Amino acid sequence: PENIRNIAIAAHVDHGKTTLSDNLLAGAGMISQDTAGEQLAMDTKEDEQERGITIDAANVSMTHEYEGTNHLINLIDTPGHVDFGGDVTRAMRAVDGALVVVDAVEGAMPQTETVLRQALREGVKPALFINKVDRLISELQEGPQEMQERLLAVISDVNELIRGMTEDYDDIDDWTVSVEEGTVGFGSALYKWGVSLPSMQRTGMDFGDIIDLEQADKRDELHEKTPLSNVVLDMVCEHFPNPVKAQPMRIPRIWRGDDESDLAESMRIVDEDGEVVFMATDISMDPHAGEIATGRVFSGTLEKGQELYVSGTAGKNRIQSVGLFMGSEREEVGHVPAGNIAAVTGLRDAIAGSTISSVEMTPFESIEHISEPVITKSVEAQNMDDLPKLIETLQQVAKEDPTIQIEINEDTGEHLISGQGELHLEVITQRIRDNQGIPVITGEPIVVYREQPQQQSREVEGVSPNRHNKFYLTVELLDDEIVEAIQLGEVSMDMPELERREALQEAGMDKDTSQNVEDIHRTNILIDDTKGIQHLNETMELVLEGLQEALDDGPLAAEPVQGSL
Repeated sequence: PENIRNIAIAAHVDHGKTTLSDNLLAGAGMISQDTAGEQLAMDTKEDEQERGITIDAANVSMTHEYEGTNHLINLIDTPGHVDFGGDVTRAMRAVDGALVVVDAVEGAMPQTETVLRQALREGVKPALFINKVDRLISELQEGPQEMQERLLAVISDVNELIRGMTEDYDDIDDWTVSVEEGTVGFGSALYKWGVSLPSMQRTGMDFGDIIDLEQADKRDELHEKTPLSNVVLDMVCEHFPNPVKAQPMRIPRIWRGDDESDLAESMRIVDEDGEVVFMATDISMDPHAGEIATGRVFSGTLEKGQELYVSGTAGKNRIQSVGLFMGSEREEVGHVPAGNIAAVTGLRDAIAGSTISSVEMTPFESIEHISEPVITKSVEAQNMDDLPKLIETLQQVAKEDPTIQIEINEDTGEHLISGQGELHLEVITQRIRDNQGIPVITGEPIVVYREQPQQQSREVEGVSPNRHNKFYLTVELLDDEIVEAIQLGEVSMDMPELERREALQEAGMDKDTSQNVEDIHRTNILIDDTKGIQHLNETMELVLEGLQEALDDGPLAAEPVQGSL
């Protein structure tokens, strides 16, 4: 495990992640050098190649020799478009390092900030690659001095973002990137050359030489002298933590189980002989093999035929095959030990975010998607005969992509899909049409709204059917800090009560109220203010059911209610 690196490439849309991945694959001898940069090997689906954007995170494993030792690099190429941000969040759970790519001309953009935040929240260490440096030379005609100033400005912007995001984290000392330390690379993924301070020292190439060769149109010579794949893969091997270093820090962040247990120790030391602990971060559908769960092996060794528990479901699932992803191909292997990213078939009960293990255990923290669905479209089957197949496909879609919400109305035959944006929904409906062969009619996209109380209500009386019991309820606005804490997953009903109380008090709730939290539904909290009442527990389930129904369909426009107490 000391020679494994699990990394994700993340960036704003069109800053060159997939083109960079091509270079790395070519450097590892997996695709031809000539087509690298244009082949976009990690855009494995037809619609990704057609649209020219990455839609699904794609995994590949490659080897790279660094300082005489062979390293295994498991890489995930993530989408940059904001609509597919959920894929980035899930990929970050499986990796230990994130290579953030920034366009030299455009600089740090909104999605750069988002992907950095997603990485740092998961405890993933960043490094920076500034791409499209050739544009500064050929298009903007910048000299060495101007170029240096521009590149330093990009680095300081990125560092400012990292500093701002890590100041509250006690377990991160200083993760800012620096040229001197070798955690910043520069180059052009399209023309396959790259440099970093260590590579300049090794090859003797400096920016002056690069500008001369670039202006003289000797890009092939530039690629030969300082190939991008060596610079980036050396940086990955040198500066990203291996699983043995990363897991002791990451486990306390993503798992709330007993840190004194043998299981915790086995995950900390990445013990391949320990109990199996695997977290599925992605579910994809293979027409031949069925569902494939991809994720990180934190402990133990995955093998064909193992029977494993899936968190939140009864019984066990049997592994049918174990493999590694090579872009669109899946290579089956005999076993995958701890510290790797594996692709497994046979885990029919798993969804993205499931904890899969050989012993029953506290599951990992759920993967928190920061964004909520904002656009809804209705989808109906053109032919009624296709309805059962459509329902099955929609359920599969919801399993593969947790950022999509699906409401199936069996009475009207209308199904509502809510997602991150119009492109997100368009891609899903196109895939239902093309891949499943189901002709569907989609409605106009509608924006999803939220309702919220504006002030404290009067006391409302509810009477039970037998007229013997009366309930009194009031509703008021919840503080923004508390709503944010719930959205970020810092407060939830899955936490131990004491921990939840402390988190709520930290967010500004007073002590007495925080002790009486009965339920949290979306971003709404129910407080039980009753005193000394017998048999309340027997009806509490019904009260919660009624309340959740009312909060899902608000009184004003039947939109979900948020931020009420």
